[in-house]
Amino acid sequence: MQNNKSSAFKIEDFIAPIINTAIKVITDPSVFFKNMAKNGGFVEPLIFIGAMGVISGILQAIMAFFGLARGVPFSKAVASIVIAPVGMVIFGFVISFILFIIWKIMGSRESFETAFRCNAYISSITPINTVLSIIPYVGPVIGFVWMMYLLIIASIEVHSIRPGVAWIVFGLICAFLSFASINSQLAIKEQKSGTGWLKDKHTNELQDTRPEKSKQEASEFLKRFEDESGKK
Repeated sequence: MQNNKSSAFKIEDFIAPIINTAIKVITDPSVFFKNMAKNGGFVEPLIFIGAMGVISGILQAIMAFFGLARGVPFSKAVASIVIAPVGMVIFGFVISFILFIIWKIMGSRESFETAFRCNAYISSITPINTVLSIIPYVGPVIGFVWMMYLLIIASIEVHSIRPGVAWIVFGLICAFLSFASINSQLAIKEQKSGTGWLKDKHTNELQDTRPEKSKQEASEFLKRFEDESGKK
């Protein structure tokens, strides 16, 4: 019994700091990034971004179960509980490298590790953005705007970037991503509606032509039969 209790406390001690960190990033990002350690290794931020991926995967599965995840089968949503954290960790390095280059161009003197830590903790909003994704068009845009705001705060507090520069750079990036997201959703909607129209049209054409073709074939058969009978 004592072993079970101690293991339960260990799990709780592991989860509690992650939840507390996410709450701090969401509720008071300025204070969080101002006090964020710029170094200390990759393990802690990797665990954090992986945990956000697991939570996002679980939420995706719940949404799919209730039919709220648009176009995502339940089996695929359940698989995302494992796939999402792995994907977030892998893409976390890629996105962090891109942000590292952007921050360097903007004048930052911080290391790649610092950029990775900023990106990892910004992933605190990923579970919420997963839920927001059920709102067509608006949901993803809200996610991009929120991400932009956190990137601006991190730019100012961690990388010592001038606020005006941070707002212009990440504002333009946010506008581009928002436009691309809306355009992509509209294209998918038009494709689906277009495919449905073509399918219905094809079905109607078949339904319209089958009776006429059958009548024509029957008429030709009777005519040939009469001709053969007349010859005999």
